[in-house]
Amino acid sequence: MSVPRTALRAGARLGAAALAGVLLAACGSGSGGTAPDAAGGSVTLTVDLFGAFGYQESGLYAEYERLHPGVTIKQTDTEDEQDYWKSLQTRLAGGGGLADVQGIEVGRIASVTQQQAGKFVDLGQYGAGALREEFAPAKWSAATTKDGKVLGLGTDVGPEAMCYRSDLLRAAGLPTDRTELAARWATWDGYLELGRRYKEKAPAGSAWLDSVGSLNAVMVGQEKERYYDASGALVYENSPAVKAAWDVSVRAAGEGLSAKLDQWSPPWNQAFSSGSFATLPCPAWMLGYIKGQAGDAGKGKWDVAKLPGGPGNWGGSYLAVPTAARHKKEAYELIKWLTAPEQQTKVFLKQANFPSATKSISAIADAKDPYFSDAPIGKIFGDAAEQAPVQVLGVHDKDIADQINNALSEVERKGTAPDTAWANAKKAVKNALG
Repeated sequence: MSVPRTALRAGARLGAAALAGVLLAACGSGSGGTAPDAAGGSVTLTVDLFGAFGYQESGLYAEYERLHPGVTIKQTDTEDEQDYWKSLQTRLAGGGGLADVQGIEVGRIASVTQQQAGKFVDLGQYGAGALREEFAPAKWSAATTKDGKVLGLGTDVGPEAMCYRSDLLRAAGLPTDRTELAARWATWDGYLELGRRYKEKAPAGSAWLDSVGSLNAVMVGQEKERYYDASGALVYENSPAVKAAWDVSVRAAGEGLSAKLDQWSPPWNQAFSSGSFATLPCPAWMLGYIKGQAGDAGKGKWDVAKLPGGPGNWGGSYLAVPTAARHKKEAYELIKWLTAPEQQTKVFLKQANFPSATKSISAIADAKDPYFSDAPIGKIFGDAAEQAPVQVLGVHDKDIADQINNALSEVERKGTAPDTAWANAKKAVKNALG
């Protein structure tokens, strides 16, 4: 999960009335076993995040403060994860200016466990090992060092699907039923073929998809090995997964199927309400973003179907405690509570961040979303989460992905030849990796 905070607007609620019956038992009050802070007195806990974790918006900080008299939580955040990570690295190097709780994007977690373990608290010393069974195995193991230190607790994961505008597909004479579409675009070739048909009769100013960068991101998310192999060797230059995603993405760009919009840019945000694109490869956390940008006018126009090419994962995060934190034990108690199944369910109810806690995944299995035409999002994303490959995570996953995305933007927006853009990507990766 690495979406900008602009994702969260008043329209980002998941349709609480429809989901309440499904989630009521699972959410409860969240107060079981909680008590005032054992240390007593007043404590201000600082939380520094990127993107849209949803804790403030879901009322979780306020709830925690009520359950723990004397505890005050103050959050700071940065929209862009790249900016956040650079700032965090500077502060880790200097040892100052760090929050009690820091967010870590899944593409950075290998860097933390393999290169920066000494800069984060081993949560096992506070009993985190007892929480292992609460999380999906892959989520837990990714934040655990080879010698067993637990350096973070998982928040969400990013199971993938395809979001689409049924009104725009209908206007172009294409099917709109999510089951039929899933069958028609079972492969990426099928997806591009529907895109060609859409282009022939598309409403004025509307393209098949938003950007080839989003296409590339979901495709590499469908593979186990992408940028590194299981031994930890850097293999992105010869990776079949990276090549396949690159080839499909540049083909889509060359055939004019993209709206040529850089994700997270102001024009991209505006396009959600203007109908500039008909389909959007979307991990679960993207649903809240769509609602925030498309607003009430988009309700019922959007739908969700299974992703072409099989299940995958894009994104997800962790909460960690730096060794320089002022209130380490209290910070652990906070992140333990925020990542508990009850709280992960509440965040899903608010903005669709798909939980990594197994009990929460079970609780939302039957959830539907009225905004997305009553799409069975619990099943669609739940099936994807269950079936997606366990990805090999490398220390520079995010750096590599960012540079490849920049190169695809060159192809898409500047008309750079794919071979030239790929050469530029390799140079940029080399510079980024030092």
